[in-house]
Amino acid sequence: MPRVVGVDIPNNKKLEFSLLYIYGVGRTTSKKVCKDLGLDPNMLARDLTEEQITELANHLEKNYEVEGDLRRATAAAIARLRDIGCYRGLRHRRGLPVRGQRTRTNARSRKGPKKTVAGKKSVKGMK
Repeated sequence: MPRVVGVDIPNNKKLEFSLLYIYGVGRTTSKKVCKDLGLDPNMLARDLTEEQITELANHLEKNYEVEGDLRRATAAAIARLRDIGCYRGLRHRRGLPVRGQRTRTNARSRKGPKKTVAGKKSVKGMK
C-alpha cells in the first residue's frame, strides 16, 4: 500500500478513488491533483512509482490543507466558538445540532441514544 501524507491508500483501487482516503481530499480535489501532476486517474494505486508517490505527497502538503493540519484547524475553529460563548459554540458544547435543525424529533445521531424520562403518574394510579 502506498503511503501518502501519513495515510495508506488502497492498492487495488483507481488512483482517483484511492486519494479519497486522505482526509480533506474529495472527488474534485482528487481529479485536479491527478491532472496537475499528469497522472492517469484510472491507473491503480499500486502502479505508482516511489518518485510519483513523493511528488504526490509534496503536492498535497504544499497546495492543500489535509489530514492533521485540517483536523487541527477544524478543532481550533470549534474551540474558538465555544470560548467566545456564541450560540453555535453552545450547541457544540451541549452536543446538539449546530445548523438550525429540529431536535424535537430526529437529531439522534448528534444527541446519542434515547434517554427515556418517566412520565407523570395518572390520577387513577394514585388512589
